[in-house]
Amino acid sequence: MSRSASKRELPGDDAHHVLVVDDDMRIRTLLTRFLSANGFRVTAASSAAEARRQMAGMSFDVLVVDVMMPGESGLEFAEALRQKSAVPILMLTARAETPHRIRGLEVGADDYLGKPFEPRELLLRITNILKRHAEPEKPMVRSIRFGPFTFNVERGELKRDNTVVRITDRERDLLRIFAARPGETVKRQEFLKVSNGGGERAVDVQINRLRRKIEEDPSNPVHLQTARGIGYRLLVD
Repeated sequence: MSRSASKRELPGDDAHHVLVVDDDMRIRTLLTRFLSANGFRVTAASSAAEARRQMAGMSFDVLVVDVMMPGESGLEFAEALRQKSAVPILMLTARAETPHRIRGLEVGADDYLGKPFEPRELLLRITNILKRHAEPEKPMVRSIRFGPFTFNVERGELKRDNTVVRITDRERDLLRIFAARPGETVKRQEFLKVSNGGGERAVDVQINRLRRKIEEDPSNPVHLQTARGIGYRLLVD
């Protein structure tokens, strides 16, 4: 297989990110390959200390943690983590007896799987955990108001009071993205799909053009604000 073909098969940035914590390199390698092949982004750590370092720089959707690790055990790691994080945890262990399963659930684990296990069962358990923790779908926003402006999402129509404001297709796309996340900061990368392949610089240009239509003073925006180093937010009424 060519290198370019391998790159195309890698999970995208929007794929769920799994942190595998196990001192057994063979298990880490197998789980990384299997989960990656099933559409997950995977990061591996050989100890609780390494897992903490990974979590300091990245966010994860679910953790797969081995109970029996040298030094800080998986149970101790999960118990400490639960004091400050609600990230889902699936515990792995060779100890399948009921008392150990109960202890894992007591410290805050979401599920428990004894070794040896079928990889497909692990995949199903992770999928079920993610479904349980998924945020409820937000109701569709039909329109947003900001200052004297109203944007109708379905029609893609921007009005100032009762007068239609002419906008481009790109500006309409930007407003629809903001309407889906009213008042929230939207990362610059999320606008790339409507930048017509121009990259982040093209996004900034399009934002500035939209500002000239909705701001009294585009250099000092009131509605469409910049979250420095992150992206943009549209303050709605």
